Parts: sequence; C-alpha cells; structure tokens
Amino acid sequence: MSWESFLAVFFGGMVGVTLGATGAGGSLLAIPLLVYGLGLPVQEATATSLLVVAASAGLGAYGHLRAGNVRLKAAALFSASGWIGAWLGALAHRLVREELILLLFGVLMLAVAWRMWQGHTVSAMDEGPRCADEMPRRCVIRALVVGLLAGVVTGLFGVGGGFVIVPALSMILGFPMQTAVGTSLLIIAIVSLGGLLGHVQQGRLDWLVTGLLLLGSGLGMLVGTEVARRIPPARLAKQFAVVAAAVAAGLILHNGITLSWGAR
Repeated sequence: MSWESFLAVFFGGMVGVTLGATGAGGSLLAIPLLVYGLGLPVQEATATSLLVVAASAGLGAYGHLRAGNVRLKAAALFSASGWIGAWLGALAHRLVREELILLLFGVLMLAVAWRMWQGHTVSAMDEGPRCADEMPRRCVIRALVVGLLAGVVTGLFGVGGGFVIVPALSMILGFPMQTAVGTSLLIIAIVSLGGLLGHVQQGRLDWLVTGLLLLGSGLGMLVGTEVARRIPPARLAKQFAVVAAAVAAGLILHNGITLSWGAR
C-alpha cells in the first residue's frame, strides 16, 4: 500500500470515528484533510466527501432505524427539499473561487465549533403536538424550509449538514436527541446523494481515493459508535469543538491572506 493510499484510509477512519461518536461533524474534517492532506482540488474533494458522508451516514441510520430512532415522515420532508437545495448548491460551487469557498468553509466550521462547545439545549415548543409524534402543518413547513437550507450548505461545501439538521430537529421540531440523531443520519445520507449528483455531472470524482476513504470511514464508524457508548456526549462535543476551531482558524488565516494578496 502506498503512502497516499494509507493516508486515504486513515483520513476516512478519522471522518467515520467523528461521525459515529458525535452524530455530526465528521464531514467538516473531510474537506481540509482531502485538500491539504491528499492534495485534491477543492471541487474534487467536495464530491468525494459527499459520497463518503452519504455512505457513513447511511450505515449509521440503519442501526438507528432498527432501534426505532428514525421518523420516516420527517426524514422524507427534509430530504425532499434538501435534495433540491443540495443539487443547486453543487451547481453554484463551480461559480466561486476555491480560496473563497475554503474561507467561507472555515467561518462555517468556526460557527459549528462554537455551537458544539455550548452544547445542545431543547427550547420550549409551541403549544400543540410535538413534531416527533405528529406532523401538523407548522411542522411540515419548518421541515421543508430547514431542509432546503441544509441542502444548499451540503451541496456547496460538501458537508453532511448534520450540524444544521440535528439542532433543527431537536430545538425547532422538538425531537428527543436520540431520535434527532437517528433521523438526521438518514436525511444526511439522502441529501448528500443529491449534492453528489450535481458534482458527478461535472465529472469530479476519484474512485480509487473514494473507495479507500469509504473503507476507512466504515471501520471508523464502528469505532466511533463504541466510543460514544463509553464517553459522555457533552465531553465528546467539546473535544471536537476544539479541533474544529483550530482547523477553522487555519483555513480562515491561510485563505484570507491568499485572497488579500490576489486582490492586489
């Protein structure tokens, strides 16, 4: 096995461990690892990340489905609008400079790190049935709007969008956290495929690297799931937040300087 192949498997494992342990966030590491670790162009790294995220999330969703932690109607609503948003985001990706995409990605990553550091709090819901039990009209509208926004983020940046979907399901729709994570993984898998379609149509995917990443992420997902059982979720979230903030700072600094010099 060459050094590049080893790195692909190792990086895939890092993504899988993080996704399996926290329910979100693994895809945030994928883009910097693929771009700076494997030297892939940003557009190719985005497409590759989407496929790895879709496969990893699908594997995790299957386990949650068997445990009864997935709400199929909510997943269908999020995925319907999210698929459209992801496809549009993928098409818009080619219109933006690589350095600007990485800079914006760093800002997004920093915001996610801050949210994960603060932890999850479920706000009080409106009076009426909770959306986890029923899907009245107000819940349907919320699901479609948030799904569309999460889809655009997924297609544009190549991330799963779990950091948007999980708090939306928990705080806006009132899902219990376990149900929010399980439903989110199914949505991520479906929406990521929508973003991937937009990228593949433009011919951007290295199948060898993708296969090695999938191997690593599958193994990492199993390890991450076991880690999640042994370490409190709040502690895991804070540890990931520190790593994400450090990577985000590097992305913002490096690409901000590059854009500043390029503008002169």
